[in-house]
Amino acid sequence: MRFLFPLLTTIITVGATAQDYVVPVTEWGVPDIQGVWKHATIMPLERPLELGEKRAYTEQEAIELERAVQQRFDAANEPLDPDRAAPEVTESLPSLGNYDLFWREDAKFIPTIDGEFRTSAITDPADGRMPARVAGFSERMNQRRANQPGRNDGPEGRGLGERCLLNGNFSSPVMRPSIYNSNLQVSQAPGYVSITTEMSHDTRIIKITDQHNPAAPAQRKWMGDSIGRWKGNTLVVETRYFNSWQTLQGIPTENLTLIETFRRDSDRKIIYGFTVNDPSVFTAQFSGEYALSRIDEQIYEYACHEGNYAMTGILAGARRLEELGEEP
Repeated sequence: MRFLFPLLTTIITVGATAQDYVVPVTEWGVPDIQGVWKHATIMPLERPLELGEKRAYTEQEAIELERAVQQRFDAANEPLDPDRAAPEVTESLPSLGNYDLFWREDAKFIPTIDGEFRTSAITDPADGRMPARVAGFSERMNQRRANQPGRNDGPEGRGLGERCLLNGNFSSPVMRPSIYNSNLQVSQAPGYVSITTEMSHDTRIIKITDQHNPAAPAQRKWMGDSIGRWKGNTLVVETRYFNSWQTLQGIPTENLTLIETFRRDSDRKIIYGFTVNDPSVFTAQFSGEYALSRIDEQIYEYACHEGNYAMTGILAGARRLEELGEEP
């Protein structure tokens, strides 16, 4: 028993410290969430099916999972044998991926959220998955694709990220980590909060107000129209009227309402929450959380257009195939 009491004392002290955290405030008296925050985790948006309703890993399970991820990266980072045999030619060669490890900055850890090592960002529904789609959704999506340009018809047929217009992880509804540049800079001024992403250098301006811009439904700006309010120490943001080209993992967002929360958990952590509601797509709404970690660094320019030589090559190659009478 002599070991039990020191342990309990430690637990109580840690809990009290977290609960007693005093959120800093700006000069104009609202919670200060400014800084550069790293949005990185190996936790997926949706929970693996085999985990069912298991909301969190044990600490030991989390350690083993992180170790396995690190081992995979270490193995992939080993130098290749210059005398290795050529790959076997079958119907198609294996995918080489977009980037080697030199360019990547994938996370290798699971940040805790309220002391839990979450198995997925989505926590509601209980299975950690996006809800089922409404009846007729597949038919609508097929019709939508049929009316869009082909992938090689012109630049409009390529994805927004490939065209250097918008990043699908940070600028689409629900900010999610990427394989690199997963950094966000939050700035504040009286009546405004802005979030600048290092990936694709997008900036979302959140006006602290109760009303959306009356022109928003017609304008349909990139990243939608965001308005915010302070609820205690939490910033609550509502975004609607997304541009029709934007999607959430391929799902249309024209009718989607996104509620986000930014709650400062400590000097080094913000808990970012999200709730997605779109009755035209999903049979129910869904919610979840990510942890953002403070870093003492700055974000850098993301020079996408300047190095985007692939677009010219893709489209020129397609035109050449057409000249030869072949399918691009």
